[in-house]
Amino acid sequence: MSQPLAPVERVGIIGGGQLAQMLALSVQPLGVRCTVLDPNDSCCANNVCEQIVGEYDDPDALRRLADCSEVVTYEFENVPATAAEIIRAICPIHPNPDALGYAQDRHLERGMFSELGIAIPNYRAIDDVESLQSALSELGTPAILKARTLGYDGKGQVLINDAGNAAEAFETIGSVPAILDQFVEFARELSIVATRSVVGDIACYPLTENVHRGGILRVSKAPARKVSDRLTEQAHHAARQILERFDYVGTLAVEFFQIGSGDDATLVANEIAPRVHNTGHWTIEGAQTSQFENHMRAVMGMKLGSAEPIGCSAMVNIIGDEPRPGALESMPEAYVHMYGKAPRAGRKIGHVTLNAPSEGELDALLERFTRVIG
Repeated sequence: MSQPLAPVERVGIIGGGQLAQMLALSVQPLGVRCTVLDPNDSCCANNVCEQIVGEYDDPDALRRLADCSEVVTYEFENVPATAAEIIRAICPIHPNPDALGYAQDRHLERGMFSELGIAIPNYRAIDDVESLQSALSELGTPAILKARTLGYDGKGQVLINDAGNAAEAFETIGSVPAILDQFVEFARELSIVATRSVVGDIACYPLTENVHRGGILRVSKAPARKVSDRLTEQAHHAARQILERFDYVGTLAVEFFQIGSGDDATLVANEIAPRVHNTGHWTIEGAQTSQFENHMRAVMGMKLGSAEPIGCSAMVNIIGDEPRPGALESMPEAYVHMYGKAPRAGRKIGHVTLNAPSEGELDALLERFTRVIG
């Protein structure tokens, strides 16, 4: 980038996982140093920046993070509200912690979408088996029961095909407060990643098409194909509404279901992530400025970089096991990012980005990659 170095030299990050790792790496060329707070002394970000070992709700650890930082951000949305307040008393924290409460609670999140006029699936709030049975009688089956809090990568949710299984389904999610979504027949899943600066400028990355299996993201392609101007405008409008609703500074993702196709296609919002997001990992190699650098530019008070794509990209998550040794040596076009995590079933331990000048060339690369890794 041709812009001057950031006026901020030290950034604190709550959380030390792979997102913090990539955030820290994104600003090393800008001369910015990062410190992460994480209870795991061998967290992913530990090898690229300094670390304070401590729990996310440890007041002393949080104060140490704030004291050594000029601004603090976070890499995940389940940051305790008290943590944000402790930080805010010492130094700025971005994005606005108020957004965390909505992302942490699906019922509040759905209410926020409705307040902003953003289409969502028909749903009901669930407190117990009786309210679930009542909701199933209204919405019918199939329907998806989702815990209000702490759900990610398909966890904390269950598909209900038979209303007679209400009690079993409620027990499956832990008998906790939930929402029941009427099942949406969607054509595909799309997301938009956008960044808002301290002065309110917004950079939107192109809509990305995402493929999930078992509730876990497997592949993202960007820009998404056959996207109408209407879909793009819907996505941009939703992102702007949410960013401005919270006076948000930093990067945010909004996930959608596309209903229908062609000129009749429309978007229904599923959820937000008030942070850099897995569906935006392709931007490291596939955009003028990555979602990670733009997030850090925003929280540091800098001008945002361009979110324009470079050709066509595909991001493939590496889940569970590493590629066999030497498997990718024949593919210098594959940009491999390993997070330093131990292999474990269902765990994201890295990702690979493929980039090509055209959709056809990207398809050929993706097919070849699939053959190479078996």
